Formats: sequence, structure tokens, C-alpha cells
Amino acid sequence: MISIFKKELRAFFSTATAYIVIGIFLLLTGLFLWVIPGEYNILSSGYANVDGLFYLAPWLFLFLCPAVTMRLFAEEKQTGTWELLITKPLSRLQIVLGKFFAGWVLVSLALLPTLLYYFSVAYLAEPLGNVDSGAFWGSFIGLFFLAAVYVAIGTFSSSLTNNQIVSFVVAIVLSFFFYYGFELIGSFFSSGQFIQILEGVGIHAHYKSMSRGVIDSRDILYFVVMSAGFILATVNTKSK
Repeated sequence: MISIFKKELRAFFSTATAYIVIGIFLLLTGLFLWVIPGEYNILSSGYANVDGLFYLAPWLFLFLCPAVTMRLFAEEKQTGTWELLITKPLSRLQIVLGKFFAGWVLVSLALLPTLLYYFSVAYLAEPLGNVDSGAFWGSFIGLFFLAAVYVAIGTFSSSLTNNQIVSFVVAIVLSFFFYYGFELIGSFFSSGQFIQILEGVGIHAHYKSMSRGVIDSRDILYFVVMSAGFILATVNTKSK
């Protein structure tokens, strides 16, 4: 697994993929939070918080994570190296996990520089450091778990096809559906309890829960189970 993990990270950073993906993510968040006037702009809001980042990031991740994962298996199948890869003394689970963790690390590397926004806001706040740290760190940790699910979905999508564009589109559709689709479906019903159950199946409700600053084990378990489910689905897809 470690060998696959290192191989994929080298592949990311030996081309422009990693730098472009990380650069675009940081550029867009920086522009929306500091330059472009609007509801996400920190300076225009008059409040010492980075809430805009946590509203924007899940939607940017819808494109960032599929862009990172679209080549993981699709490229192997397209170039014919998948047959060579499975001859190595590695189980399919180890191969999938190696690729999954490489993608997750890359997305996490894109997220880490946004910590500068927190420290910048804390410095600009009056009095100094007057920031809701609990909400920030809860949301920040939530983004790492959200990235894990998106990367797992993207890994699964890449295993379905040898076309990277198809993999990219499928990953976006699936990620959007699991993030917000259940809430959209729930809006067509009037039963409060049924709506609550539907929303609980989706990612958004658990991400919102963590963004309140309370790390609930049920939310963590949800993200772990979702990620594991798509990883196992990928293993089964590749075993056919």
C-alpha cells in the first residue's frame, strides 16, 4: 500500500496536476474571501470569522476532488498498466487504499494553507484574537472528513471507466447528490421526521453539525462509514 501511495504522490507532483489543483483552490478562496465584494468577503462582513471559507469549500471540493481522482484508475485502464499492477504482490484493497490516501493527502495539502486566513482574521479582530475558535476548528476538521468522502467517491468513479472526463463528471454528480441531494428530495415532503431522516443520510447535515464546533462521534462515524463504503465498492468493481 505504501508503495502505491508514494507512486501516486510522485505522479501528482511530477506533473502540473497537483500545482494547478492546489493553486486554483487557493486562488478562488482567496479572491472570494478577501477581494471580491459579497457575502463571503471577510473585510466587507464586519465580523471576525472565516465562515465564508466553510460555505465555499464544500462546493469547490465538488470540482477539486474529482479533478484529483479522475486519473487514479481510469488512466491505468486506458494505458493498460492495470494488468501489470495487479500482478504485484498487493491485494486490491491495498491498491485502492494507496490511491485513496494519496488523493486525500493532496486535497489536504490544498486545505492547509487556508489556516493563514484564520490567523489573519484573529490578528485583525478587535480585541486581538477575538475569533470563534471552536466553530473554526470544528468546520476545519469537518472539511478533512468531507474531503475523504469526496475522494472515496472520486476513486470509485475512476474505477468505473477508462475515460478521465467521464470519471470527473460521474464523481461530481455523485458527490453533489450525497452532499445536497437528500435535502433536495426532502423538500418535496411535509413530514418533519421523514425529512430529518433523509437529511441524516446526506453529507451536508453532518458537515453542518461539525461546523458548530462540536465534534460528535456520530458525525465522524458517518464520514468513516461513507468513505469505507465507497472504498469497498471500488475494490469490488476492480475485482470483476
